[in-house]
Amino acid sequence: MNASSRRARQIIRHRTRTQRATTRINRRGNASLTTHCLAAGLTPKEARTVASSLRKAATKHAIQGTPARTHAAGRMRDCRRYTPAQVAALAVIYKPRKAAYQAAAARLALAA
Repeated sequence: MNASSRRARQIIRHRTRTQRATTRINRRGNASLTTHCLAAGLTPKEARTVASSLRKAATKHAIQGTPARTHAAGRMRDCRRYTPAQVAALAVIYKPRKAAYQAAAARLALAA
């Protein structure tokens, strides 16, 4: 596989992941923090990092999502789902240092 087709596959994979996350949020009205970060255009690793920081900010400022259950690694796990408005409030509180995370926080703040 040459470099141009590899890059094209990466772009398609990234767009697909972002679009699926956005559609899931629009369909259900709420989603996990990681899904909101994926919809903002972050990679899965970056999305988990930002979601963890947003989760800390949520506990600090008493922003509670809706309790839910999800499948993870073949078993059920407790989680919380947040509306776009709640995520926008968390994104305003969140002050990242890395440029990619700053851009993602701006997109999350505009999502509501």
